[in-house]
Amino acid sequence: MAPAATATVKAIKRDVSFAWEGRDKRGTRIKGKSLAPDEAALRVELRRQGIAPSRIRKQTQAMKGGKVTPGDIAIFSRQLATMLASGIPMVQAFEIVGSGSEKPSLQKLILDIKADIEAGSSLHEALAKHPLYFDDLFVNLVEAGEQAGALESLLDKVATYKEKSEAIKKKVKKALFYPAAVVVVAFIVTIILLIFVIPEFQKLFEGFGANLPAFTLLVIHLSELIQHQGIFLALVAGGAVWAFLYFKKRSRKMREILDRMSLKFPIIGPILNKAAIARYARTLSTMFAAGVPLVEALESVAGACGNIVYEDAVMKMKDEVATGQRLQRAMEARGIFPNMVVQMIAVGEESGSLDTMSGKVATFYEAEVDNAVDAMSSLLEPLIMVVLGVLVGGLVIAMYLPIFKMGQVI
Repeated sequence: MAPAATATVKAIKRDVSFAWEGRDKRGTRIKGKSLAPDEAALRVELRRQGIAPSRIRKQTQAMKGGKVTPGDIAIFSRQLATMLASGIPMVQAFEIVGSGSEKPSLQKLILDIKADIEAGSSLHEALAKHPLYFDDLFVNLVEAGEQAGALESLLDKVATYKEKSEAIKKKVKKALFYPAAVVVVAFIVTIILLIFVIPEFQKLFEGFGANLPAFTLLVIHLSELIQHQGIFLALVAGGAVWAFLYFKKRSRKMREILDRMSLKFPIIGPILNKAAIARYARTLSTMFAAGVPLVEALESVAGACGNIVYEDAVMKMKDEVATGQRLQRAMEARGIFPNMVVQMIAVGEESGSLDTMSGKVATFYEAEVDNAVDAMSSLLEPLIMVVLGVLVGGLVIAMYLPIFKMGQVI
């Protein structure tokens, strides 16, 4: 067992990928991708797995390519859960999933975990060595499954949780993308008009020898400013954006202010609130169903809410629940959860089905986020046209005002 683990680790370090074809013990033709230090070591490893290789070729793609995304981890979780539920041994399941991955970096990650398991580590210990991809919540759920002897069931819940979490994140990003798109498109169109179109009208007006309307002069001065100081203004704007992102990433206080403000924005605010509640309920349902004690579960739930306002509220709820307070009362005291959510959680506490009721809350609010984003998308599509029409129309009117005045004089 140890030599195989060593060979895998070396393969990971050397980043050599091979594509192979062969036949299994039943004579069925199969193919896949594996990492190995050389072709001879790969042949030994394939024969150990009961595969007779007929063709092996080295792949030229670099192992560093392709960033592992949360979506990749969600798919990996589902594949692993399905294979273990089918009775496939864990090491072989990792080999199959890793070999079938089209992304070299994900293949490397999976086979690295496989090597740790072959060396004697438990699954949660192997996952914990990669905190960039597997957070504490993921590792804790897997550990709970191992301790309860229900790893397949818990992995299925983890896979469902990751899929739901990624779906809600994509919806929130989509909701934030449309307003940003309106601003960016309007800005680009305005800059193009100010740099290339307005100067042509300015040359035409210079031959008139008449006073220009104030609105026209304002647009001309703005065009001159962009032409002469555009690079400086762009540098200042770029510096401001960089400073904003820098301090947003490092200052918890700033993130708290931004999160609190975002929850109060028209249209966007309600979507972010619903998304935070959906994450809260989905994580609580998954953790409680895994048998994690409520106080410990709330700590993981707080970090999964995706908003500091809700994170702080859940941490205060955890402290109150730890002193004997009911979860329903702790939620009511925060004042950020809708009454329907509080009442459904209360029913779950009283009936001993907190995981089921919180799961229903999560499903409801995930659907609410879907509907809200779709409605906002339908609303913003004509809004984009209105904003662009006002900007472009305003500039056009500013340029044609002098011509209209000349026509009146004549």
